[in-house]
Amino acid sequence: MSFETTLHELGDGLFAYIQGDGGWGFSNAGLVTAPGTSMLIDTTFDRRCAERMLAELAPITSERPIESAANTHGNGDHCFGNASLPDRIPVYATKAADDELRVVTPQVLTLLEHIDDSAEWRSYWARTFGRFDFAGTELRLPTDTFAGRLDVKVGDREVAIIEVGPAHTAGDAILVVPDAETVFTGDILFSNGTPIVWQGPIQNWLDACEQIESLHPRTLVPGHGPLRGTDGLADTKRYLNYIRDQARARHAQGMSAAEAADDIDISDFRDWGDPERIVVNVETAYRELEPGRPSPPPPDLFLGMARWAARH
Repeated sequence: MSFETTLHELGDGLFAYIQGDGGWGFSNAGLVTAPGTSMLIDTTFDRRCAERMLAELAPITSERPIESAANTHGNGDHCFGNASLPDRIPVYATKAADDELRVVTPQVLTLLEHIDDSAEWRSYWARTFGRFDFAGTELRLPTDTFAGRLDVKVGDREVAIIEVGPAHTAGDAILVVPDAETVFTGDILFSNGTPIVWQGPIQNWLDACEQIESLHPRTLVPGHGPLRGTDGLADTKRYLNYIRDQARARHAQGMSAAEAADDIDISDFRDWGDPERIVVNVETAYRELEPGRPSPPPPDLFLGMARWAARH
């Protein structure tokens, strides 16, 4: 993981804050500005990351202060920095994202470190979530929730927050800035990283990609990783279709989800980060094939990914 962060001026008063190569926890953020005001899109994973981001944005926000914010979904790496914003600032999110955020809090993640004592888990934790300070991070929930679509103003600019989940999570949303032909995709797009289908169904994620493509955006800001064009969405669809098809074939052969995750050849995606997410993606595909199949608890999924990474 590269820890270098970069602030990109996208033009039309828009900015993208890109954290390194976008590995576990290192999410991107965005800023939509208008004369005298701005909206922050996503707030990073812990207080230290959020305060570093706000300091980087300060030359811009000193003249165009942040007066609203939005969370693209309920995963903490896009929401846990909310508490670094002044209380007066409204934070928009889908109702489903708010529900998820109430369950997986910073305090819950502090417990995740201790789910297993094995060397493979300790190593995996150290290189993923072990780099963040959850104990020093306070939960601040969204203030304004919605379902479907919410149109908001940033100064005189229109911004549409459109729910596209459940897909990556239960409450995914994209933010569209029509006058700049720009979409902040949240985690519908992992640029140069492996998507992870926590919720599904996979088809909803594919549909979300096509919905973004139908907007004919000039600029996309992914949830993780470097800036990409719509070719990034094509790559995402290719991966999701491939994993779904491969999982179906192995399910028909009687393989377990864990066996299938080991057996599927992902060499075509060898340059993408965090390939162990295939463990979760195959499990989600199996749930779709077996209505009523329970989802393993998150600690089991994380252990499964750690063990897959150790084997591969």
